[in-house]
Amino acid sequence: MANDKRSQSAKRNEHNKRNKRLPQPDERQAILTEQRRLKMARSPHAYVRGATAQFYEWIVETNGSSLPHGPAVWICGDCHTGNLGPLANQDGKVEIHIRDLDQTVIGNPVHDLIRLGLSLATAARGSALAGLTTVHMMEALAAGYESAFATQRKKPALPERPEPVHLAMKQAVRRSWRHLAEERIDDLKPTIPLGKRFWPLSRNECKSIDALFRDEAIASLPTGLRGRKDTGAVEILDAAYWVKGCSSLGRLRYAVLLDVDGGVIEGDDLCLMDIKEGVKAAAPRYGDAAMPRDNAERVVEGARHLSPFLGERMRAARMLDRAVVIRELLPQDLKLEIDEISEDEAREVAFYLAAVVGKAHARQMDPPTRRAWLAELRRNRSKTIDAPLWLWNSVVQLVSSHEAGYLEHCRRYATGVN
Repeated sequence: MANDKRSQSAKRNEHNKRNKRLPQPDERQAILTEQRRLKMARSPHAYVRGATAQFYEWIVETNGSSLPHGPAVWICGDCHTGNLGPLANQDGKVEIHIRDLDQTVIGNPVHDLIRLGLSLATAARGSALAGLTTVHMMEALAAGYESAFATQRKKPALPERPEPVHLAMKQAVRRSWRHLAEERIDDLKPTIPLGKRFWPLSRNECKSIDALFRDEAIASLPTGLRGRKDTGAVEILDAAYWVKGCSSLGRLRYAVLLDVDGGVIEGDDLCLMDIKEGVKAAAPRYGDAAMPRDNAERVVEGARHLSPFLGERMRAARMLDRAVVIRELLPQDLKLEIDEISEDEAREVAFYLAAVVGKAHARQMDPPTRRAWLAELRRNRSKTIDAPLWLWNSVVQLVSSHEAGYLEHCRRYATGVN
């Protein structure tokens, strides 16, 4: 940071610390642990989103041997509904993609399908939908996923967007820097206000962020977007530790506000960067799969295969001796809010989101592999449900185990028993 900007930021941090007593770096872990517990106790669907490790424990210990051995492709690894949504590429085009790749590995694609099925079934239960509706959702889920492999096109097309997805897309394409600033940092000023969502940095963290953006490969991220000068100077205006729910726990996570080209003009000259630690994935990988050993490089490589719009906007780096992923947050980047769903929308949403995941998997397969995988998906059907029995049985058992886990989590959180 420039000396004058550093001085302003330091004074503001000291003012906030005196008046709000914000958590210091050595106090973060305990507070984040409590926040994570509280967030997961809000609803069964919130619990499912935060229980990735429990999901894979069940997959491996309970049902892993009964699942088909799908082609070796990059999978999301944490494919719940909140991890899908509109994303913009560097040229401003917006599409629905997988938007969070922390857990990405080269593994079994059925894991993504089951995780999405669990998420949708939990949303249906939270919306008080009939059990028969969940049956129909799982049938639509299977059909939507298979549609990506049934076409002869090299790039499978998505079906017509259901209303909840269409509304999210309309909102995304209309958004500007003003919307992003008001949503993420509650302000249009070129500072990050410390408070509930942003906490002060240590001196070592400030120095490390400064060093990170002196790297030309990292500094070129915001200058690569359409409408910005490739040679534009990048200056750090402000930075803070970013409290981001379950994903912040025990990880490096920072928001960095940059000025590109100078002048601090609202719009294209300002950008908000997200620095997130890459950690070991809970999702099981195929043993013979060749993946980057560095966790940040793994996340970036997975994004390039699964969500090209996001992958082209990400870089892997090292900070404070840890692997981190850096990307610019764009106004068009949104997550789908499917916590509640109507009966009329349930099947359409399940079909569409499964098609998005299927497209991400299918683009990594050659035609013979697609055909063989489609044939496997269409096996083992019963007369009572038009979906693979392994998918239905997995979702039923997972809904049951996660419901019990959620209630036990609430008891422990409420009583303080560990």
